[in-house]
Amino acid sequence: MNPLNRQLRILHVDPEKRWAGGETQVMGLVERLSSRRHENVLLCHPDGLLIEAARRMNVRTLPFKMRNDLDLRPVFGLKKLIEKEEFDIVHFHTKRAHGLALWLWRVRPGVRYVVTRRMDYPVKRSWYNDRLYNRRVDGVVAISAKIRDLLIEGGVQSEKIRVIYSGIDPRPFSLEVDKPRASSLPTVGTVAVLERRKGHRYLLEAAKILKDKGVRPRILLAGAGQERAFLEQLVTRWGLQREVVFMEFVSDVPNFLAGIDLFVLPSLNEGLGVSIIEAMAAGKPVVASRVGGIPELVQDRITGLLVPPGNAQALAEAISHLLSEPSMMESMGTMAKRRVQRDLTMDHMADQNEAFYNELLQCQPVK
Repeated sequence: MNPLNRQLRILHVDPEKRWAGGETQVMGLVERLSSRRHENVLLCHPDGLLIEAARRMNVRTLPFKMRNDLDLRPVFGLKKLIEKEEFDIVHFHTKRAHGLALWLWRVRPGVRYVVTRRMDYPVKRSWYNDRLYNRRVDGVVAISAKIRDLLIEGGVQSEKIRVIYSGIDPRPFSLEVDKPRASSLPTVGTVAVLERRKGHRYLLEAAKILKDKGVRPRILLAGAGQERAFLEQLVTRWGLQREVVFMEFVSDVPNFLAGIDLFVLPSLNEGLGVSIIEAMAAGKPVVASRVGGIPELVQDRITGLLVPPGNAQALAEAISHLLSEPSMMESMGTMAKRRVQRDLTMDHMADQNEAFYNELLQCQPVK
């Protein structure tokens, strides 16, 4: 039977209990593949975010735990499962799960192994990475061209890699939310876990620079994390208590985005930046760092402005420039929304993953 015309059996492996936003991508992919009559089974942490979402979608789940990247205890059971249920594709969605593929070999002739690489950290040339990516897995999904380039620099064969951008459902972000503004001041917002790599401190430093110049936008920080206490200290030290609001975890992101004028993500590292895609879908202009896959989302001076990472002065200037040009912000927001609807939807992401699976099934497996 032609693989392009057949129903696929796909095993998704994601042992993370919690991770920032990635679970949305996994469930979006599973949901859309299921709607196309492919059979999906999800191996996931029994206490994690994925399992409840999967159950609500009536997706079959199996409990799966890994203590760390080197935990090989699940390998034997995974081999038996793949052999018994005759999966066509085994898709490892996190770096922690990647290492399992190294020990599976070819459990059954028809199966193909796929891994997704999401972080823009360098890939070291090593025996481990060569054997894993070049000799054990059949395909590697990179969520940005930047990640693809890092994989190639690390010795991964370029023909094994496909760039497939993360996607979102843009519909909730297109809704007009009519609510009173908490302030007449312009509002800058960000949605990101409070970790050093997200660069929140530079946004706060930029707010101080702007305040010293008489520009005082409200700064809304949506997200929780281990940097919260440190960031609060900076707010107190720089006298920003009236400008900065910590909002913890925000469950209704479309509503949050509807209440801001400008979205800012000052990351130091970023594989792609799903929160940027969401802000673009909401028609918001973006100021972000020129790192990782962000320049592949934000077209400088078209859908937003890009600044050097860790540069509070440049960040302050970009924010001030856009807030002083409402017509430019409106134009950028319109262009951003169009870009998402054209290239960055969940359906588009599923299309490309499905095509990649079928392509791999028509090729000889790696030895």
